[in-house]
Amino acid sequence: MTPAVIQLAAEAAERQSAEVTNVGARIAWVVGLVVFIAFVYWLMRQGWKWRGALQNDLPELPAAPDGLPEHRLALTGRYHGSTTAGQWLDRIVAHGLGVRSRVELTLTDAGLDVVRPGANDFFVPAAQLRGARLDKGIAGKVLTEGGLLVVTWAHGDKLIDSGFRSDRAAEHAAWVEAINLMNSSITTEGAER
Repeated sequence: MTPAVIQLAAEAAERQSAEVTNVGARIAWVVGLVVFIAFVYWLMRQGWKWRGALQNDLPELPAAPDGLPEHRLALTGRYHGSTTAGQWLDRIVAHGLGVRSRVELTLTDAGLDVVRPGANDFFVPAAQLRGARLDKGIAGKVLTEGGLLVVTWAHGDKLIDSGFRSDRAAEHAAWVEAINLMNSSITTEGAER
């Protein structure tokens, strides 16, 4: 073999050999990444707790009274959370209102019964209902236009928007109509007195 061929073979072998992996450095990077992710999750949890502490002036959620009248409407779906009315990114986390869950929603003449398996149930008396609308988003959840049923209600001195999504989205329009009709009849009755 000629020296040129030997030199070309050596250069080809040099290009093909991989660098030796430094196992200690890799382990340090992985441990550092895990610690960083754990720190970020800890910060998120602290932020959630801080937000709950800021909202501790919100009264306890009312429970459904015994012997509710026959329901007007019922749906099953998802509860996506509650926010301060008109501020779709200001999530309310006090009393479990920030916890997403499945929901069984029932509208009666007495009010709105919200049953959430695995989370706190609550009841909104009819006099506290302020209206309903179709929207596209609430803190942490964005859907197509009109894909979210948002119910506005008063609790203590605060107006709250709660977002629901039915398993059958075609039901949303009937809910908006029924709640707004109920709200206007309550408002009219209150004005006549």
